[in-house]
Amino acid sequence: MNTLTALVIGILGCATATSALAEPVDVNVVLAPTETIRMNFADGSQHFVALVRRDGVAEATGVFDGARVVEYGWHDINPPEGGDPLGYLELTNSNGDIAYLRWQVRAVFMGGKKGPPVVHGTWELVSGTGEFAQMRGLGALQIGPGAGPDRPERRYSLQGQILPR
Repeated sequence: MNTLTALVIGILGCATATSALAEPVDVNVVLAPTETIRMNFADGSQHFVALVRRDGVAEATGVFDGARVVEYGWHDINPPEGGDPLGYLELTNSNGDIAYLRWQVRAVFMGGKKGPPVVHGTWELVSGTGEFAQMRGLGALQIGPGAGPDRPERRYSLQGQILPR
């Protein structure tokens, strides 16, 4: 178990112990790119930076089931060295309430330049409207390739908890 995973599990354990009102979060969403601005480094590497917007609909348990999800992400990727993507997810539920989740991950290319990266990190509910206005949340995030032929989509899997402030 890596240090980041242990930290998230510890924090979630404390949150569980302190509040019976915590709502579990288990969200899976395939996000397809709708806008991309990309800069490729001209140094012979595969290093690139991309500002992306991706959209999708969540498959989830609880308050995020069926939510519209928009990613606003900054992806600094340098195969095979790694990558440090970060950004925000905007989740809008069926009531029109919005949750803003800040996320950050580390991408590690286990198979060098040829293999897809292993991407793990964290998310935090930092703001919201309606039912999310007085909520906080924290959890683990994993990003993987989508199922498309060129794999432009990404699958985001979030686990964790949200609870009142």
